[in-house]
Amino acid sequence: MFAPSQTDVRRFFCDAFRKQRDAVPMTPLEAMASDWIAAHPEYHADLADADAALAAVFDVEAGRTNPFLHLSMHLSISEQVSIDQPRGIKQAFELLAARRGSAHEAQHEVMECLGEMMWASQRSGLPPDGEKYIECVRRRATR
Repeated sequence: MFAPSQTDVRRFFCDAFRKQRDAVPMTPLEAMASDWIAAHPEYHADLADADAALAAVFDVEAGRTNPFLHLSMHLSISEQVSIDQPRGIKQAFELLAARRGSAHEAQHEVMECLGEMMWASQRSGLPPDGEKYIECVRRRATR
């Protein structure tokens, strides 16, 4: 199983940004990441300096969003939807995206559900509950 470190994740996104900027070939995953990076110009400064990115601390208390966590969640959701795993996420996401008129906006809402699922799993010590996750996305799609 692949378990990248914080350093690995930060280098990956910084490299994808650099490759996008320099118009050099990318892996399919880097290309997907670069699409999300392009959708978030507010993170470009954080991604432009890999050394600073590796040293940066993104404290919630300081009001800073962690661009690497945010982009990682976009990638995770994109992968989940592409393979419909957990089963039903693709349909729930598509319904939410249609309802919101924006796949990007829908992804941000799905992030809330994904975060809730992961928090509950960590708190309880139980595996993540995919059914509750999908139900959360469905609820958002119907309001």
